[in-house]
Amino acid sequence: MKKSLEEKEDKNLPKPVDETQTSLVKADYQQTKLLKKGIHLMADERLEDAVKVFDQIIRIDPNNTEALLKMGYSKFHLDDYAGALQAYDKVLDIDVANSEAWNLKSLVHYQQKQYPKALDCVEKSIESDPTFGMAWYNKACYLSLLNEVPDSIESLKRSIEIDVKNAKRAVRDKDFANIKIEESFRRIVELVVFESIRQGYHTIGAIVWTTFISKAEVEDSLRKLMEKGLVVKNEKRQGLNKIDTYDIEPEMAAKIGVEKKSLIGTTKKLPGTIKSLKDVSESIQSTKLAIEEENIEKIIKNFSLFIDAEKLGTTMIEQFLEEHREIRLYKVRLEDKGLDYLKENKEKILGLFDSVEAVITKKLRGQV
Repeated sequence: MKKSLEEKEDKNLPKPVDETQTSLVKADYQQTKLLKKGIHLMADERLEDAVKVFDQIIRIDPNNTEALLKMGYSKFHLDDYAGALQAYDKVLDIDVANSEAWNLKSLVHYQQKQYPKALDCVEKSIESDPTFGMAWYNKACYLSLLNEVPDSIESLKRSIEIDVKNAKRAVRDKDFANIKIEESFRRIVELVVFESIRQGYHTIGAIVWTTFISKAEVEDSLRKLMEKGLVVKNEKRQGLNKIDTYDIEPEMAAKIGVEKKSLIGTTKKLPGTIKSLKDVSESIQSTKLAIEEENIEKIIKNFSLFIDAEKLGTTMIEQFLEEHREIRLYKVRLEDKGLDYLKENKEKILGLFDSVEAVITKKLRGQV
């Protein structure tokens, strides 16, 4: 049939298909499909199977940095550190300023207790993206392990400025054993206690439960916060007993806002978690529609929802940190390059949201 069509010269016949272009489209579609499959396998902790899928993608496109990063991450958690480093180095051969690859590479060296190498890598990550909060946090860990106390504290402060949740992470991180006696670190503990009260946990027991800080440290932090006039102590009756409760100073509470929970901070988190995930899922539907319509203004506006900590950003960071970072990057590039960039990366962006949506569905099924 193909030969007979080529022999005809009738101008009314449809133009022959550009097989080169068609093959490229098919290859791109196949990569997207395989990437989704690999991400699902990672979510199910089937890491060896995920590595095989990412390897298939790389055979099709050796420059697929997303597949290389995920392959490296999977190999890292399989304790194949040489394989992980090889994957990250391939990414850096393609894009030497890839901050995520440098940060992940630093974690391999950290796991091998090669702290100077880890520090060198994470500093390159920060050079590529100075707003990468997790890289600053990791830098603080490595510096602490190298007993570079002042620099460690400064890096930790920077990471907390970018994401306050790093404060809560730090107070129970054994890597900071060298700096926990420092007064600057104790102020970070105070910040975590203060934030716990702001979120509605008003008793010592509830604060200990939510922060994993020792009772003695919580009591010490509460004393200092009261001395500074940031927290006030009250007494409330619970049955026949009286218990001490702690609240943010009223004038400050009015400025920063507080969340109300039960007296001992035992409000169930599950409904809030479900609601947050459902909110993300609904926004994904709206975002995917905007992407299909190629409505750049609406896409950028929706991306802001996923990034803004006051909206969906907190949930995204807690549940989908890597995807949160990718959405932030896509937003910057869409603002810079517009429709041309969207057309070139449409399937990849849709694939990202498809994978997040799949994980949300799985989480909701497990929680409801």
